[in-house]
Amino acid sequence: MTPFASPRLASYLGLAALGLIAALTLRRSELVVVAAPFALMVAAGLLESRPEVGAWLTVGCDRALEGDEVIVEIELNAHTSADVLELHLVIPRGLTVVHGDNPCSLHLRAGEERTLSLTLRCERWGSVELGDMRLRARGRIGMLAWEGRVRRPQHIQIYPRSELLHSLVAPLETQLVTGDLVARVRADGFEFADTRGFVPGDRLRSVNWRASARRGALIVNERHPDRNADVVLFLDSFAEARSGTDTDGTLERAVRAAATLGGRYLERHDRVGLVTFGGVLRWLEPGGGLVQRYRLIDALLETGVEFSYAWKDVNIIPARTLPPKALVIAVTPLLDERSIAALLDLRARGHDLAIVEVSPEEVVTPSDGLDALAYRLWLLRRAGLRARFERSGVAVARWNDERTLDAGLEGVRAFRRRARLSRR
Repeated sequence: MTPFASPRLASYLGLAALGLIAALTLRRSELVVVAAPFALMVAAGLLESRPEVGAWLTVGCDRALEGDEVIVEIELNAHTSADVLELHLVIPRGLTVVHGDNPCSLHLRAGEERTLSLTLRCERWGSVELGDMRLRARGRIGMLAWEGRVRRPQHIQIYPRSELLHSLVAPLETQLVTGDLVARVRADGFEFADTRGFVPGDRLRSVNWRASARRGALIVNERHPDRNADVVLFLDSFAEARSGTDTDGTLERAVRAAATLGGRYLERHDRVGLVTFGGVLRWLEPGGGLVQRYRLIDALLETGVEFSYAWKDVNIIPARTLPPKALVIAVTPLLDERSIAALLDLRARGHDLAIVEVSPEEVVTPSDGLDALAYRLWLLRRAGLRARFERSGVAVARWNDERTLDAGLEGVRAFRRRARLSRR
């Protein structure tokens, strides 16, 4: 700990010096007697030994969801007595104290051990680090104070909460691996598709004996197999819009949407990948299982808006990240021209694309006059951009405060069904 003089030391030292100066100036020896107690207090305070206190931090869990509460315990061990010990645990953004005193003040005797408990609520997703503790100790007389900093780093992964979804967007093409998605092709499976005449090579277990008896010829059943799909989440992190530091911006909501979609597709035994397209490019190749889910969430927690002037297109994305026949779901506020151009390029290259627009329109509050006119022109421009995507065969799901994510995806599903029927 680093010692420094307290205000009490300065006041006592000033009173002692004032008494001595007055005694010398007025030649009154009795004033020395008046100043002597203050000088003795200063001398005694300067001779106090430095308090030695050890501090350790224990976190109840290292993974939590938004809204969960985490128990944090601080263990203190006083090697020497500390008459007044002030402790402050630095709370990072995303956590708030709901129970317990922080900062707090207490008295510790030599050899005493004390455990302090704090309850923290996880307010925002992210990877946070706890363990930065500031200590300030004073002796019994209080002429000197000692300050110190103890670092016991403990990491907490706060996962975003999931949005409610009743169904997902189905891809146009499936893969050859078995899954929970009914494919449109006809092969060995469980879902009935149609009947046809028997040809050499058909299995006997596929024969529909009732239909064969009615028609007088062998009739076999055709079925749809259960396959899985490759889904790539395209997260736009070039820009975000927010109304204040304490409110959720478009990036926070985009990460929640990506985490929800990724978790639901993985539960359906699909392979899910991630591309964070922004100032810093991050990617995760498609995979399945519980390990892939943790990889996906950890990659989303590292997402942030990185300022960059560099023009980026889809050519910088590794080819393994966008496998053939994969469904690409873009989660974007449609604010940056680079991400818009990249999405149009993906569609032009024949990728199966759907867009979840995290709407920034509710964040912007127009003023009167020219600001109101500019706001209306901005809304018209965004409507024209959505129409441009729809003319390209890409459905856009708008997600805002007035519409849930599931309602927006229902519009995407309906658009893709109509587009499929029109191609037939």
